[in-house]
Amino acid sequence: MTNTILEIKHLKKAFGQNLVLKDISMTVKKGEVISIIGSSGSGKSTFLRSINLLEIPSEGEILYHGKNVLTKGYDLTTYREKLGMVFQSFNLFDNLNVLENAIVAQTTVLKRSRTEAEQIAKENLNKVGMTEQYWTAKPSQLSGGQKQRVAIARALSVHPEVILFDEPTSALDPEMVGEVLKTMQDLAKSGLTMIIVTHEMEFARDVSDRVIFMDKGLIAEEGSPQQIFENPQKARTKEFLQRFLGHTP
Repeated sequence: MTNTILEIKHLKKAFGQNLVLKDISMTVKKGEVISIIGSSGSGKSTFLRSINLLEIPSEGEILYHGKNVLTKGYDLTTYREKLGMVFQSFNLFDNLNVLENAIVAQTTVLKRSRTEAEQIAKENLNKVGMTEQYWTAKPSQLSGGQKQRVAIARALSVHPEVILFDEPTSALDPEMVGEVLKTMQDLAKSGLTMIIVTHEMEFARDVSDRVIFMDKGLIAEEGSPQQIFENPQKARTKEFLQRFLGHTP
């Protein structure tokens, strides 16, 4: 059990009468890269946002190292610090430059010294290819791909145990998608635990340890990339992949 970071049990999420997540259970182990695929409206983003409590689940449990974070009195700040999040719309502070964007959460939330925060931010910006020449630029001076790489560096800088990616390439021009996926591929190789909602099927196939196909608020099928992409068992999975890949798996 020691290498299990998250255990999600019977998670449900309703918005009014609309049950978006119907009953989801999954386990996340240290170093795993999990891709979540599925049609629009299948509940993928809501699931991701429920894991880090941007949406509070209606029912179920989220166990972080064996403790249920939804229990009254649980220290949610610490839990949220351990889960980095990269959004499709970057969510950078427009009034801060690149370096400050990667520093601010470290000094305000983690109370790191300015010197330490700056050093960590620079290391992570370099890691994602946003080198010194970009550090004083404001987000408005960057391309979409560059903004997303800054957002990834910012997430890395708080040293999370898991990073959640919510369709990180969906707001990008096609030629910028590759640079962000390459950055994420390098992170996967480095052993970072990642949960990725994505519509980039080749990326999901090449980088993931496990692929989850969501349909209508449920996990319809999960397995290794080989199993899901080459030999899916469920008719819905086959139908979805046929639409995306242009041929029957």
